[in-house]
Amino acid sequence: MGYSVGQVSSLAGVTVRTLHHYDKAGLLSPSGRSHAGYRLYDDADLARLQQILFYRELGFSLDEIAAILEDPQATALDHLHARQRQLREEIARLQRLAEAAERAIEVQQTGVSLTPEERFEVFGEITFDLSYATHAQLKLGHSDAHQEAMRRASAHTKEDWRRLMGEAAAWRTKLLAAFDDGEPADGERAMDLAEEHRRHLARWFTPCPPDMHRRIADEFAADPRAFALVVPPSQQRPGLADYLCEAVQANASSCADPRTASRTDSRTDSQEGREDR
Repeated sequence: MGYSVGQVSSLAGVTVRTLHHYDKAGLLSPSGRSHAGYRLYDDADLARLQQILFYRELGFSLDEIAAILEDPQATALDHLHARQRQLREEIARLQRLAEAAERAIEVQQTGVSLTPEERFEVFGEITFDLSYATHAQLKLGHSDAHQEAMRRASAHTKEDWRRLMGEAAAWRTKLLAAFDDGEPADGERAMDLAEEHRRHLARWFTPCPPDMHRRIADEFAADPRAFALVVPPSQQRPGLADYLCEAVQANASSCADPRTASRTDSRTDSQEGREDR
């Protein structure tokens, strides 16, 4: 039984023009002709076409496919290994491009109006995308807070960002010292640091009541990418994210407890006084 060009085109999902091209290139010539002179393909031709399409899908050129199919001494295994290496390299390259695009999208979403050089100068090791003040809020459904954070972030000047990051670095130094000193997460020193972080977010991005701060801290403990926004990987310690989360939870509970609320207010007022100096 022979198959016409149209039938093979339909069966294989290729165009008639492609089949004619393969024939002209000597890659796939039909085994027979009809009485009227039309091309006819047999089962062996279809099997060869299947091989051609397989290699084409892997990105081989027609010349490479011809070499694989025509040399009886050659094995496709070497060609496939080589192509596998090429594909893996291409996948890695595309992944790097995708990550670069994602970072660029995040930067644009933050509303940070700084050049790439200025971002590097101001943010340094911190991969700053404002996730804790924008994406995290959006994820949790705080659309008003998200809009507020975006609006305020876009209005920050380079000096604002420099001051903001300076405050964050000073706070981070105190957090690491408390953790390294073995201070309990529910102790006053750690809770003071939690409250300082909460007020930092409220001062620079969006109002951050204790319940919202709890959810942000949960993100720090659950997602290393979120925690890297406050403590870069080079400064992290095992258990530090959980420590901060526990301190935030303890501070939030303290804020909600009438018995400790006056002490909390006094503590934070004292902190604000130091920050204003």
